[in-house]
Amino acid sequence: MFENYKVYETTIAGRPFRLETGKMAGLANAAFMASSGDTSVLCTVTASSKPREGIDFFPLSVDFEEKMYAVGRIPGSFQRREGKASEKAILSSRCIDRPIRPLFPKDMRNDCSVVATVMSVDPDCSPEITAAIGVSAAIAVSDIPWDGPIASTSVGLVDGEIVINPTLEQRAATELTLTVSSTADLVAMIEAGGNEIPDDLMFDCIMAGHEVNKEIVKFINGIVAEIGKEKFTFESSDPDPEIMAEIEEFCIEDVKKALDTDDKNVRDAALLPIYDAVHAKFDERFEGNEAKLDEIMYLVQKHVVRAWLKDEGKRVDGRGIDDIRPLDAQVDLLPRVHGSGMFTRGQTQVLSVATLAPVSEAQKLDGLDEEVSKRYIHHYNFPTYSVGETKPSRGPGRREIGHGALAERALLPVIPSVEEFPYAIRVVSEVLSSNGSTSQGSICGSTLALMAAGVPIKAPVAGISCGLITGDEGVYGDFMTMVDIQGLEDFYGDMDFKVAGTHKGITAIQMDLKVHGLTPEIIKEAFAKTNKARKYILDDVMLKCIPEYRKELSPYAPKMLTTTISPDKIGDVIGKQGKVIQSIQEQCDCTINIEEDGHVFVAGLDLEKAQAAIDIINLIANDPEIGAIYSGKVTRLMTFGAFVEIAPGKEGLVHISKLDVKRVEKVEDVVAVGDQVIVKVTEIDDQGRINLSRRDALVEVNGAVVEDDAEDEAPRRNGGRDRRGFKKRDR
Repeated sequence: MFENYKVYETTIAGRPFRLETGKMAGLANAAFMASSGDTSVLCTVTASSKPREGIDFFPLSVDFEEKMYAVGRIPGSFQRREGKASEKAILSSRCIDRPIRPLFPKDMRNDCSVVATVMSVDPDCSPEITAAIGVSAAIAVSDIPWDGPIASTSVGLVDGEIVINPTLEQRAATELTLTVSSTADLVAMIEAGGNEIPDDLMFDCIMAGHEVNKEIVKFINGIVAEIGKEKFTFESSDPDPEIMAEIEEFCIEDVKKALDTDDKNVRDAALLPIYDAVHAKFDERFEGNEAKLDEIMYLVQKHVVRAWLKDEGKRVDGRGIDDIRPLDAQVDLLPRVHGSGMFTRGQTQVLSVATLAPVSEAQKLDGLDEEVSKRYIHHYNFPTYSVGETKPSRGPGRREIGHGALAERALLPVIPSVEEFPYAIRVVSEVLSSNGSTSQGSICGSTLALMAAGVPIKAPVAGISCGLITGDEGVYGDFMTMVDIQGLEDFYGDMDFKVAGTHKGITAIQMDLKVHGLTPEIIKEAFAKTNKARKYILDDVMLKCIPEYRKELSPYAPKMLTTTISPDKIGDVIGKQGKVIQSIQEQCDCTINIEEDGHVFVAGLDLEKAQAAIDIINLIANDPEIGAIYSGKVTRLMTFGAFVEIAPGKEGLVHISKLDVKRVEKVEDVVAVGDQVIVKVTEIDDQGRINLSRRDALVEVNGAVVEDDAEDEAPRRNGGRDRRGFKKRDR
């Protein structure tokens, strides 16, 4: 039945890798079931035969679809089916998209759709890497024009050793999470999160991944040689060279004057009359396709900016090639939040706000990973006013989610452990103004906000980007890099190489390219420039604004205390139907969360009340200490004394002779039911019964003086009654 069924196998990092085609998704341009271990991902690619009317860009969509049946789970949503893509799925889509996109023809406008559907997951074999290789193979053998294949590899660092495609156990211990995508010769994509990894070690890890990718590309090329289809032809969107030259000659000098400013608003305003003049002169030459003129104007501006950078070493804002725009750092801009910091670089400005909350407010995750929650959350917002536009807000898109994840990855290595700082932490970065590198601005602003909030981060983190302009010979010929790229240099350049880190090393990398890839020389140069720049930002700007994290939290932040109890005492602390824990929370005006292992987290605005809750919990879970003083509530009065509850379920007797520093005739003369009194534990008998003394507590705490008649008074007898006031039976 499946006449075209083919199976191709190889070994990657010592584990079998398998590509099957000809059995599933036969109507797609190409499809492979990619398998690594027990991980299986169906990778399909389709393309339209001709472009849609009016499309002025390459409409490529890449979707990484998580199916919960892949890990034997039913989705946790109300509908019990997969819905909106998770953030992890979106990030995986972006990691597949970024390296494959530059390999499509720049002048193609046919719709192209890539879908990787995760159908089975082996925890030791990454579905993201499996999908990336499967997608590359599918596009390569399809009839869609593409200059691939590429390959992707995950690299870890365990006990100082480089590990290729680490297992679940190795991922739990790794100091580095790195994804490298490559063609046969060039590094096409880098995505990394690391625990302050030195630049040279990071470079070695990237090259290790690149070497593995070369072998995978060779494997895919063998498949293409056997079953690869002939690539279809398409109508090029490139403008007629003669018309292009004519328009460029007409407006290029005016364009140069308009672009020669460091103010984005001034530049945009200066370009408007040039666009109007070009349309007035050339519209009739395009017969209803006037939008094509805007594409040509884009190419004219691109030519100007690239020529300035490459041939003259000139930047549109007048900076030197390795100069950073004017910087500013501020904290405490918002009075009631837990921590705030604003970082400004030229016309890029990001305000970050930190919020502290009980650990129970950590984000719950419903995905294919073993990870079920995360305690540090970073969100990035990019409102349209930040670029002077008037579009309505529609919530975060893939770009916003990607930038938030990058900042989260950059800061996560310096976030203190839950034992050191028992809080859930959320940082929100609001982009107020954008002219390039807002993601790196958000990292700097968020470091300021965390320090201002009193989060004891291990080290401050700064981020910076490096750009690239290649000549006619591409990355193998002469090229130039520049640090701290602004909007135009990102828009018209070939690379946005983002690196974040501390003084010690790199914590995150994200690399976007418009060329096929980078040589090792370009990567080394980018590392050297970003290393110098981020240390300058840390020392000369951020640490001058706030030299160290605050030692005290905001008065509006919850105060968090922790203790540990035996797991078999958790039920006692919670009480029947939760009555005990609810009573403690109401009494101490706090929130209490207890984990299964016995860790207890108490959060409240009043530190003293939070400590009181901790004391009560410890008292419930442990026997009271002889000689310790407690605050308790009078529950019953007897003729011979009063019973005082020092904790739920922990009650003791204060004999009448121990009620006060003076002689007491009647118990009612000193205390009443419901009174809150201080007492000292004087004895715990063999049956666990507790004897208390209010007199001793008053002497020790308040310095009260015992009157002679009270001191000399002999303990009164109970008249043949037990400690609860009931008559003893004759034996």
